[in-house]
Amino acid sequence: MSDQFKIFLSQLKETNTLLNTLTDFEKVERNVNKIAIKLNQLNYLIGKENLHLAIKELYDENPKTFDVLGILVAVRDSSNKKVLDKNLNPKLLTDYFTSYEGVCEYIDQTGLADIFRSKKISNLVDYVFGVEVGLDTNARKNRGGQVMEQTVAKLFNDAGIFFKQEVYSSEFPEIESLGEDLKRFDFVIKTLKKTYLIETNYYNSGGSKLNEVARSYADVAVKINKYPNYEFVWITDGKGWLSAKNKLEEAFSIIPSVYNLANLGSFIQKVKEEGVLSF
Repeated sequence: MSDQFKIFLSQLKETNTLLNTLTDFEKVERNVNKIAIKLNQLNYLIGKENLHLAIKELYDENPKTFDVLGILVAVRDSSNKKVLDKNLNPKLLTDYFTSYEGVCEYIDQTGLADIFRSKKISNLVDYVFGVEVGLDTNARKNRGGQVMEQTVAKLFNDAGIFFKQEVYSSEFPEIESLGEDLKRFDFVIKTLKKTYLIETNYYNSGGSKLNEVARSYADVAVKINKYPNYEFVWITDGKGWLSAKNKLEEAFSIIPSVYNLANLGSFIQKVKEEGVLSF
Protein backbone atom coordinates (compact mmCIF):
# COMPACT_ATOMS: atom_id res chain seq x y z
CA MET A 1 0.00 0.00 0.00
CA SER A 2 1.55 3.29 -1.12
CA ASP A 3 1.97 6.19 1.30
CA GLN A 4 -0.21 8.32 -0.97
CA PHE A 5 -3.05 5.82 -0.78
CA LYS A 6 -2.66 5.51 3.01
CA ILE A 7 -3.09 9.28 3.28
CA PHE A 8 -6.15 9.11 1.01
CA LEU A 9 -7.77 6.48 3.25
CA SER A 10 -6.99 8.45 6.40
CA GLN A 11 -8.78 11.48 4.94
CA LEU A 12 -12.09 9.72 4.25
CA LYS A 13 -14.95 11.41 6.05
CA GLU A 14 -17.15 9.59 8.53
CA THR A 15 -20.40 11.07 7.20
CA ASN A 16 -21.83 13.67 4.85
CA THR A 17 -25.37 13.45 6.22
CA LEU A 18 -27.12 16.77 6.82
CA LEU A 19 -30.14 17.20 9.09
CA ASN A 20 -32.26 18.25 6.11
CA THR A 21 -31.45 15.00 4.28
CA LEU A 22 -32.58 12.59 7.02
CA THR A 23 -36.20 12.54 5.80
CA ASP A 24 -37.82 14.02 2.72
CA PHE A 25 -41.03 15.22 4.36
CA GLU A 26 -42.29 16.83 1.15
CA LYS A 27 -42.18 13.47 -0.60
CA VAL A 28 -43.80 11.78 2.40
CA GLU A 29 -46.65 14.30 2.35
CA ARG A 30 -47.14 13.90 -1.41
CA ASN A 31 -47.37 10.13 -1.10
CA VAL A 32 -49.89 10.33 1.74
CA ASN A 33 -52.04 12.97 0.04
CA LYS A 34 -52.40 10.76 -3.05
CA ILE A 35 -54.27 8.13 -1.04
CA ALA A 36 -55.70 10.18 1.84
CA ILE A 37 -59.34 9.82 0.69
CA LYS A 38 -59.13 6.02 0.62
CA LEU A 39 -57.33 5.97 3.96
CA ASN A 40 -60.09 8.06 5.50
CA GLN A 41 -62.64 5.61 4.13
CA LEU A 42 -60.71 2.73 5.70
CA ASN A 43 -60.92 4.54 9.03
CA TYR A 44 -64.49 3.19 9.10
CA LEU A 45 -63.02 -0.20 10.07
CA ILE A 46 -61.30 1.07 13.21
CA GLY A 47 -62.97 -0.21 16.38
CA LYS A 48 -65.43 -2.51 14.59
CA GLU A 49 -65.93 -5.77 16.53
CA ASN A 50 -67.68 -7.41 13.57
CA LEU A 51 -64.85 -6.49 11.26
CA HIS A 52 -65.84 -8.74 8.36
CA LEU A 53 -69.30 -7.16 8.25
CA ALA A 54 -67.74 -3.69 8.22
CA ILE A 55 -65.40 -4.77 5.42
CA LYS A 56 -68.40 -6.08 3.44
CA GLU A 57 -70.26 -2.79 3.89
CA LEU A 58 -67.26 -0.75 2.79
CA TYR A 59 -66.40 -3.11 -0.08
CA ASP A 60 -69.95 -2.96 -1.44
CA GLU A 61 -69.82 0.83 -1.25
CA ASN A 62 -66.40 1.27 -2.91
CA PRO A 63 -64.14 -1.75 -3.61
CA LYS A 64 -61.33 0.57 -4.83
CA THR A 65 -60.91 1.76 -1.24
CA PHE A 66 -58.93 -1.41 -0.52
CA ASP A 67 -56.33 -0.74 -3.24
CA VAL A 68 -54.18 0.99 -0.61
CA LEU A 69 -53.98 -1.93 1.82
CA GLY A 70 -50.37 -2.61 0.83
CA ILE A 71 -49.03 0.55 2.46
CA LEU A 72 -50.60 -0.48 5.78
CA VAL A 73 -47.94 -3.22 5.98
CA ALA A 74 -45.20 -0.94 4.59
CA VAL A 75 -45.40 -2.13 0.97
CA ARG A 76 -45.52 0.99 -1.18
CA ASP A 77 -45.76 -0.69 -4.57
CA SER A 78 -48.14 -3.62 -4.18
CA SER A 79 -48.46 -4.24 -7.92
CA ASN A 80 -45.25 -6.28 -8.17
CA LYS A 81 -45.05 -7.72 -4.66
CA LYS A 82 -45.68 -11.44 -4.38
CA VAL A 83 -46.32 -13.54 -1.28
CA LEU A 84 -47.06 -17.20 -0.65
CA ASP A 85 -50.76 -18.00 -0.32
CA LYS A 86 -52.20 -20.60 2.07
CA ASN A 87 -51.20 -23.33 -0.41
CA LEU A 88 -47.64 -21.95 -0.56
CA ASN A 89 -48.06 -20.77 -4.13
CA PRO A 90 -46.80 -17.33 -5.23
CA LYS A 91 -49.59 -14.76 -5.37
CA LEU A 92 -49.61 -11.06 -6.19
CA LEU A 93 -50.45 -8.96 -3.16
CA THR A 94 -52.94 -6.98 -5.24
CA ASP A 95 -54.90 -10.15 -6.03
CA TYR A 96 -56.16 -10.12 -2.44
CA PHE A 97 -57.74 -6.71 -3.02
CA THR A 98 -60.00 -7.81 -5.89
CA SER A 99 -62.64 -9.56 -3.80
CA TYR A 100 -64.32 -9.22 -0.41
CA GLU A 101 -63.05 -12.67 0.60
CA GLY A 102 -59.53 -11.79 -0.45
CA VAL A 103 -59.57 -8.55 1.55
CA CYS A 104 -60.77 -10.41 4.66
CA GLU A 105 -58.03 -13.02 4.27
CA TYR A 106 -55.40 -10.31 3.79
CA ILE A 107 -56.50 -8.29 6.83
CA ASP A 108 -56.75 -11.40 9.01
CA GLN A 109 -53.43 -12.96 7.95
CA THR A 110 -51.35 -9.75 8.11
CA GLY A 111 -52.47 -8.96 11.65
CA LEU A 112 -54.31 -5.81 10.61
CA ALA A 113 -57.55 -7.25 11.97
CA ASP A 114 -56.28 -7.00 15.55
CA ILE A 115 -54.99 -3.49 14.89
CA PHE A 116 -58.41 -2.38 13.65
CA ARG A 117 -60.48 -4.09 16.36
CA SER A 118 -58.32 -2.97 19.28
CA LYS A 119 -58.08 0.66 18.11
CA LYS A 120 -54.29 0.53 18.41
CA ILE A 121 -54.32 3.27 15.78
CA SER A 122 -56.93 6.00 15.59
CA ASN A 123 -56.33 7.49 12.13
CA LEU A 124 -54.88 5.74 9.11
CA VAL A 125 -53.73 8.97 7.47
CA ASP A 126 -51.47 9.71 10.44
CA TYR A 127 -50.42 6.06 10.61
CA VAL A 128 -49.40 5.97 6.93
CA PHE A 129 -47.51 9.24 7.35
CA GLY A 130 -45.34 7.40 9.88
CA VAL A 131 -45.00 4.38 7.59
CA GLU A 132 -43.85 6.64 4.75
CA VAL A 133 -41.26 8.29 7.01
CA GLY A 134 -39.89 4.84 7.79
CA LEU A 135 -39.80 3.82 4.13
CA ASP A 136 -38.07 7.07 3.20
CA THR A 137 -34.98 6.06 5.17
CA ASN A 138 -34.23 3.64 2.32
CA ALA A 139 -33.60 6.67 0.09
CA ARG A 140 -30.93 8.15 2.36
CA LYS A 141 -28.11 6.42 0.49
CA ASN A 142 -29.21 8.12 -2.73
CA ARG A 143 -29.44 11.45 -0.97
CA GLY A 144 -25.87 10.94 0.27
CA GLY A 145 -24.74 10.90 -3.35
CA GLN A 146 -26.78 14.00 -4.09
CA VAL A 147 -25.24 15.82 -1.13
CA MET A 148 -21.79 14.89 -2.45
CA GLU A 149 -22.63 16.42 -5.83
CA GLN A 150 -23.95 19.56 -4.15
CA THR A 151 -20.82 19.82 -2.02
CA VAL A 152 -18.50 19.48 -5.02
CA ALA A 153 -20.57 21.98 -7.02
CA LYS A 154 -20.30 24.50 -4.17
CA LEU A 155 -16.52 24.07 -3.99
CA PHE A 156 -16.25 24.66 -7.74
CA ASN A 157 -18.53 27.69 -7.57
CA ASP A 158 -16.68 29.16 -4.60
CA ALA A 159 -13.44 28.83 -6.58
CA GLY A 160 -15.00 30.57 -9.60
CA ILE A 161 -14.70 27.49 -11.82
CA PHE A 162 -17.13 27.16 -14.72
CA PHE A 163 -18.61 23.68 -15.07
CA LYS A 164 -21.58 21.82 -16.47
CA GLN A 165 -23.49 19.05 -14.70
CA GLU A 166 -25.06 15.84 -15.94
CA VAL A 167 -23.37 15.81 -19.32
CA TYR A 168 -23.79 12.72 -21.50
CA SER A 169 -20.96 10.98 -23.33
CA SER A 170 -22.75 11.64 -26.63
CA GLU A 171 -21.38 15.19 -26.30
CA PHE A 172 -17.92 13.76 -26.94
CA PRO A 173 -18.21 11.57 -30.06
CA GLU A 174 -14.44 11.61 -30.52
CA ILE A 175 -14.07 9.33 -27.47
CA GLU A 176 -14.92 6.27 -29.51
CA SER A 177 -13.54 3.87 -26.91
CA LEU A 178 -16.63 4.42 -24.72
CA GLY A 179 -18.69 2.62 -27.34
CA GLU A 180 -22.40 3.13 -27.90
CA ASP A 181 -23.40 2.86 -24.24
CA LEU A 182 -24.61 6.27 -23.09
CA LYS A 183 -22.77 7.43 -19.97
CA ARG A 184 -23.62 10.46 -17.87
CA PHE A 185 -20.88 12.43 -16.15
CA ASP A 186 -21.69 14.39 -13.01
CA PHE A 187 -19.46 17.31 -13.99
CA VAL A 188 -17.47 18.51 -16.98
CA ILE A 189 -14.76 21.17 -16.75
CA LYS A 190 -12.82 22.48 -19.73
CA THR A 191 -9.44 24.20 -19.53
CA LEU A 192 -6.98 25.43 -22.14
CA LYS A 193 -5.17 22.11 -21.71
CA LYS A 194 -7.93 19.45 -21.65
CA THR A 195 -11.51 18.49 -20.82
CA TYR A 196 -12.13 16.81 -17.48
CA LEU A 197 -14.98 14.31 -17.23
CA ILE A 198 -15.84 13.93 -13.56
CA GLU A 199 -17.76 11.39 -11.50
CA THR A 200 -18.60 11.86 -7.82
CA ASN A 201 -20.00 9.56 -5.15
CA TYR A 202 -20.04 9.04 -1.40
CA TYR A 203 -20.43 5.85 0.60
CA ASN A 204 -21.24 5.86 4.31
CA SER A 205 -21.36 2.06 4.40
CA GLY A 206 -19.72 -0.80 2.59
CA GLY A 207 -21.05 -3.54 0.35
CA SER A 208 -20.30 -5.53 -2.77
CA LYS A 209 -21.43 -2.62 -4.94
CA LEU A 210 -18.28 -0.68 -4.08
CA ASN A 211 -16.06 -3.31 -5.69
CA GLU A 212 -18.01 -2.97 -8.94
CA VAL A 213 -17.91 0.84 -8.76
CA ALA A 214 -14.13 0.85 -8.39
CA ARG A 215 -13.70 -1.66 -11.20
CA SER A 216 -16.02 0.16 -13.61
CA TYR A 217 -14.43 3.56 -13.01
CA ALA A 218 -10.97 2.14 -13.56
CA ASP A 219 -12.23 0.73 -16.85
CA VAL A 220 -13.79 4.05 -17.89
CA ALA A 221 -10.64 5.97 -16.96
CA VAL A 222 -8.46 3.81 -19.22
CA LYS A 223 -10.87 4.35 -22.13
CA ILE A 224 -10.99 8.13 -21.68
CA ASN A 225 -7.39 8.85 -20.75
CA LYS A 226 -6.08 7.35 -23.99
CA TYR A 227 -7.19 10.62 -25.60
CA PRO A 228 -4.68 13.35 -24.65
CA ASN A 229 -7.31 16.11 -24.68
CA TYR A 230 -9.50 14.34 -22.11
CA GLU A 231 -9.07 13.06 -18.59
CA PHE A 232 -11.34 11.12 -16.26
CA VAL A 233 -11.55 12.43 -12.70
CA TRP A 234 -13.08 10.52 -9.81
CA ILE A 235 -14.08 12.37 -6.63
CA THR A 236 -15.18 9.96 -3.93
CA ASP A 237 -15.36 9.86 -0.16
CA GLY A 238 -16.86 8.07 2.82
CA LYS A 239 -15.76 5.45 5.35
CA GLY A 240 -17.65 2.82 3.37
CA TRP A 241 -14.53 2.44 1.24
CA LEU A 242 -12.63 0.95 4.18
CA SER A 243 -14.50 -2.32 3.55
CA ALA A 244 -13.43 -2.32 -0.10
CA LYS A 245 -10.02 -0.70 0.16
CA ASN A 246 -8.28 -3.39 -1.92
CA LYS A 247 -10.44 -2.65 -4.95
CA LEU A 248 -10.17 1.07 -4.28
CA GLU A 249 -6.39 0.80 -4.11
CA GLU A 250 -6.40 -1.07 -7.41
CA ALA A 251 -8.46 1.71 -9.03
CA PHE A 252 -6.26 4.31 -7.33
CA SER A 253 -3.23 2.85 -9.07
CA ILE A 254 -4.97 2.93 -12.48
CA ILE A 255 -6.77 6.30 -12.35
CA PRO A 256 -4.28 9.21 -12.11
CA SER A 257 -6.90 11.66 -10.82
CA VAL A 258 -8.70 10.31 -7.75
CA TYR A 259 -9.67 12.86 -5.13
CA ASN A 260 -11.63 13.07 -1.90
CA LEU A 261 -13.09 16.18 -0.29
CA ALA A 262 -9.94 16.72 1.76
CA ASN A 263 -7.59 16.98 -1.22
CA LEU A 264 -9.98 18.24 -3.90
CA GLY A 265 -8.40 21.66 -3.50
CA SER A 266 -5.34 20.42 -5.40
CA PHE A 267 -7.49 19.59 -8.43
CA ILE A 268 -9.21 22.97 -8.20
CA GLN A 269 -5.84 24.70 -8.12
CA LYS A 270 -4.66 22.62 -11.07
CA VAL A 271 -7.53 23.56 -13.39
CA LYS A 272 -7.32 27.22 -12.38
CA GLU A 273 -3.65 27.25 -13.35
CA GLU A 274 -4.51 25.64 -16.70
CA GLY A 275 -7.14 28.32 -17.40
CA VAL A 276 -10.80 27.34 -17.08
CA LEU A 277 -12.99 27.91 -20.15
CA SER A 278 -16.70 28.70 -20.42
CA PHE A 279 -18.52 26.48 -22.90
